[in-house]
Amino acid sequence: MDKDWAEKNKEIQNLLSKEATFGAAIEKLIEFREELFQQITWIVEGYPEKAFYQLPFAGAKGYHSKTLAYSIWHIFRIEDIVAHEMIAEDGQILFREKYLKKIASPIITTGNELEGKEIADFSKKLKVQELYLYAKAVKESSDKILLQLEYKGLKRRFNEDTKQKLIESKCISEDENAFWLIDYWCGKDIKGLIQMPFSRHWIMHIEAMRRIKNRLCKIARKGADPAAICGLSCNHCFLGEWCGGCRTEYNTCSFATCSEGRICPNVKCCNEKNIDGCYECGELEACEKGFFMPSNDGANAAKAQSLYIRKYGKKEFRNVQTRLHEKYEFEKVQEILGQDYKEALRILEEN
Repeated sequence: MDKDWAEKNKEIQNLLSKEATFGAAIEKLIEFREELFQQITWIVEGYPEKAFYQLPFAGAKGYHSKTLAYSIWHIFRIEDIVAHEMIAEDGQILFREKYLKKIASPIITTGNELEGKEIADFSKKLKVQELYLYAKAVKESSDKILLQLEYKGLKRRFNEDTKQKLIESKCISEDENAFWLIDYWCGKDIKGLIQMPFSRHWIMHIEAMRRIKNRLCKIARKGADPAAICGLSCNHCFLGEWCGGCRTEYNTCSFATCSEGRICPNVKCCNEKNIDGCYECGELEACEKGFFMPSNDGANAAKAQSLYIRKYGKKEFRNVQTRLHEKYEFEKVQEILGQDYKEALRILEEN
């Protein structure tokens, strides 16, 4: 488990145990959930549709053996059921806001009963953007429920009527890999449910999602040109575990994710000019598009590196990048090269 996440979760659970710190615990839990949910947002906003039904760890034991789409579905189906059927007793978001049809899911269960290819086939049918909106709606509704809880109600338990309601809802498969959830949930009090579906369950599956996307990026980058179109070095970028590079479908560079159609202005321009990269453009020195915007901290560094590629080629560019990054971390390299592109080019030539 991610060390930082584990420590935050531990602190929250300790605060939940005392009435005097219960309010602070809920506030920290909601903040922590927002931090975790940001990981899902980045993945949904950054990766192509096909990423969500891939099984890069097929056959492995553990949560990372699933898909990205399945993981999102599973996390929030469980929370939707627990939060609304059990705690609030006000009806699930999936049905209340008609997300089942929007998502195009063939099931209403948690998905525990699915295995291997079944998970991939199920994931391929889902509309990822609608699935994300469902997850967001469940998160926000659960946060409201958490804020309404009182310390004295944390020991509330569930009876046979709750079990029967869960069975009749058909939201938990009768398969042995899923049906146990009913006894598991009903064996806990409210505090126990907060500790698992609302927090630790998120951590385990989102951490698995990070492993999945890391592997997908690694696969995408295999054989891809590590020289970014703007001149940066993908092999040394701090986004290495998140981004497949601008020459792949797994491009999560900031100028891609924030641009229309998720296409970086530099990539678009080079494609229109039918050139390999900015280093082949005669307008490079004066260019202020995309990464070369004057307001961008990395503009000078990128421009200097493009000019270096133009002058010495990509092989020597990779070599000088390796030498620089043996001396400094990525951020320091960008700082050194970021003052003035002409001075940065001189520094590259001296290394």
